[in-house]
Amino acid sequence: METTFGKRISFLRRQKGLKQEDLADMLNVSFQAVSKWENDINCPDISLLPKLAELLDVSIDELMLGEEKRATNVPVRVIPPEKRKNMDDMLLRIMVDSSDGDKVRVNVPAELLKVAVEMNIDLPQLSGNDTLKNIDFRKIIELISNGVVGTLVEVESADGDSVRIVVE
Repeated sequence: METTFGKRISFLRRQKGLKQEDLADMLNVSFQAVSKWENDINCPDISLLPKLAELLDVSIDELMLGEEKRATNVPVRVIPPEKRKNMDDMLLRIMVDSSDGDKVRVNVPAELLKVAVEMNIDLPQLSGNDTLKNIDFRKIIELISNGVVGTLVEVESADGDSVRIVVE
């Protein structure tokens, strides 16, 4: 489902726990301006996009194009220890596209995955999917713990199934 620019701003703002007034104050605009953006009446001035994307903790591409576009090409990088997020604030975006046309999208907080792996608990969203059964989530947690973010797994099978795991 295609979301509008305004709906993305609204979703990302709420995901960060911000009110329209909070975001407006941070950008030196009125809360009515933010409301108009979120209702697709107006768009933010182009000069506000870098700051808006930073405040919502996304790239300008994700802000403008949406999650699907961003998730396809996130470079892998190692974040220095002093700049790393807490594991609590990190997210694994797991995307599975089957050759039959099925699409599965699962967003898993990294801390939840870490606890599940440590306690040998199966997460049905992951263990119930044949395509994900060969993914070593212990190694993924280890990579995240060492500051690795970006597209960690990208696999396309001979029969046309694809799996992509992005850590952000």
